[in-house]
Amino acid sequence: MHTTVTPFTLHRWQEGKRPERLNGWRGVSPEFGEITLVCPLPRTLPEIVVSELRGGLLPPASFESRGIHAENLTLPTLNRSTLRVGDRIVYMTRNRLGATLHQRALMLRHAGDHYRLSALDKHGYVLARRGDDEDPGVTVTVRESGRGKGRRLTVQAAGRAEGGDLSLALIFAGVDRSALTRFGAVKAGVRRATELWAEANS
Repeated sequence: MHTTVTPFTLHRWQEGKRPERLNGWRGVSPEFGEITLVCPLPRTLPEIVVSELRGGLLPPASFESRGIHAENLTLPTLNRSTLRVGDRIVYMTRNRLGATLHQRALMLRHAGDHYRLSALDKHGYVLARRGDDEDPGVTVTVRESGRGKGRRLTVQAAGRAEGGDLSLALIFAGVDRSALTRFGAVKAGVRRATELWAEANS
């Protein structure tokens, strides 16, 4: 079901005590209901880190990084990751050597639709679904603002969205997206070289 989405806000939250503490983002969409993003889930294995989105009429989504490099991560990254929406895997590709934000964008394919996830800066990003003859497509803009317990995510959609569009957009609020920015790409390259060296010598 495609529908116009009223702008809404998710607020930072946490509950419980370590090691089972939960934290992430929580809020309500007038059209899709209550939304909870846990980022990350409590770990079951040190080499796996997962963020998970659930709630309302949205299909559940998860983003997982797995491997020795994940042991020191606070959030899953775009490297060696698996993204699922509902019971489907979302295929992801990107140009690691791109010189601009547009060139470094993450390309996604889900349920026959094609998407582009582009960074605005380190605090915001846009997910765009490509249009076709029957549907002009949609863009979902997510931006973080505030500090500490007052941090919040504002979510705005242009065009008629469906639940899968919002699940795809919001799960990335629980992902380290820094590799999509120029400075973050340099840091990611250094980190990746360090990880490869560590694996080769372990």
